[in-house]
Amino acid sequence: MNINIKVYLHSKGTKFLQSGNFPVLSSDFKKDPDWTAAVAACEWILQIKSNFAASKDFHIVQVIYNDDIDITELVKSKFSL
Repeated sequence: MNINIKVYLHSKGTKFLQSGNFPVLSSDFKKDPDWTAAVAACEWILQIKSNFAASKDFHIVQVIYNDDIDITELVKSKFSL
């Protein structure tokens, strides 16, 4: 199954949005949808951070999946990005 993730990030003095669809295991999503989405989001944020040569002020502003489920605090508290 796929989930839609939107991440609002801040880097180099600018806030920007990245969004996309990501495959997740249905069984994992049924067990814990927020955690499954958070893992996918973190993997993607790490790629973004690497690809864009993020600055020292890089930080997560907001993380949302499936249009309206906010997992920002989960992502920030469970993963050191």
